[in-house]
Amino acid sequence: MTPLLEAWGLGRRYGRRWALAECTVRIPAGRVAGLVGANGAGKSTLLALAAGMLEPSAGTVRVLGDRPGSRLGKVAYVAQDAPLYAGLTVAEHLRLGARLNPRWDAASARARIDRLGLDPARRAGRLSGGQRAQLALTLGLAKRPELLILDESAAALDPLARRDFRATLLEAVAADGLSVLLASHLVADLERTCDHLVVLADGRVRVAGDIDDLLARHRRLTGPRRDPGTLPRGQHVVAAVHAARQSSLVVRTDDPILDPAWEVGDVGLEDLVIAYMSGEPVLRPAAGRAKAAWRA
Repeated sequence: MTPLLEAWGLGRRYGRRWALAECTVRIPAGRVAGLVGANGAGKSTLLALAAGMLEPSAGTVRVLGDRPGSRLGKVAYVAQDAPLYAGLTVAEHLRLGARLNPRWDAASARARIDRLGLDPARRAGRLSGGQRAQLALTLGLAKRPELLILDESAAALDPLARRDFRATLLEAVAADGLSVLLASHLVADLERTCDHLVVLADGRVRVAGDIDDLLARHRRLTGPRRDPGTLPRGQHVVAAVHAARQSSLVVRTDDPILDPAWEVGDVGLEDLVIAYMSGEPVLRPAAGRAKAAWRA
């Protein structure tokens, strides 16, 4: 199956600063994929590249198997500030969407507006933040896209509005089978919504994969203070926190932890994200040469 997104060495530079660098990632089709990272990590830049709104400074990206922008009718993009025309009514937004999109699903758009209780005669500038976000999402879904791109579209909403936004999104995913690529710094929302994760930090991809697989491959080890470089080869140290006599490590491994000195625990999604976001490269000696690891 053609991947939702595939990138090789992708980068985007603004002046001397790389907002995204050396990004190589593959996201399978049919996923609800979440991009997470601190402000300035490169989330919006990657989404804008995927939507065809920016040109790469380096590398290559393919969306649904083609160059970004070549399949506009099959990709819907909703930016962070839910861009709408403040002077147009809800009904006028729907009519404009119908004129601009040949695959427009007018019936589902009207039904969604009715279900949300939005007044068709109300101007977008008079809607609440949650209502504007729901209208923008409705416009995106009515395009009947294969891929929906959401850039922090629910970040500014209150908890109830975010819940309603998530419910609308997941309902559409279940009904239409579309793929979703969304950025958020709210890990709890990603945990409730996504099945695939990409963690970005300092403009680079730190880890990517299906969430269940990532959680299954990471463990928290707590025990007597120890140099992370002394762990067995199959235990890759992601993050390390040391007290005077104790070490707490997040490790990635496919092997069982056999050392009885360690207390072994599962890693939750928030802990996993924080471990990769806060990591800094350290040298790990192995077989006469240095290997890169990541630790806090």
